[in-house]
Amino acid sequence: MGSKAVKQIMIGVGIALLASFIFLLIYATILSFTEIPESTIATVIITITGISILVGSMISSRKISKNGIVNGALVGLIYILIIYLISSLLNGNFAINLQSIIMIAVSVICGIIGGIIGVNKR
Repeated sequence: MGSKAVKQIMIGVGIALLASFIFLLIYATILSFTEIPESTIATVIITITGISILVGSMISSRKISKNGIVNGALVGLIYILIIYLISSLLNGNFAINLQSIIMIAVSVICGIIGGIIGVNKR
């Protein structure tokens, strides 16, 4: 894997993190000012994560133009690793539970799908 690929993967991760931050900020604002139940939080977070990784891996793989599956999976894995480390440091809890496993799976699958789309999009 060349330096161009590594750079594009990190750009994809950055885009995914930025998109997640923006979407979560919007959701938090909506949650604060409406009567949407808090029970929607887990589902919305998983959805926002998946969409953000999909977009980030599409953009990074489009620039690399090959190995979309691998590049997309790497975007998803690096993204979720960063999120896991940040949330674990903030919570003081490094445990892996069912929700963590679901998030890892969603991240990798969305990364792979985004990578495939990005490579094949002209």
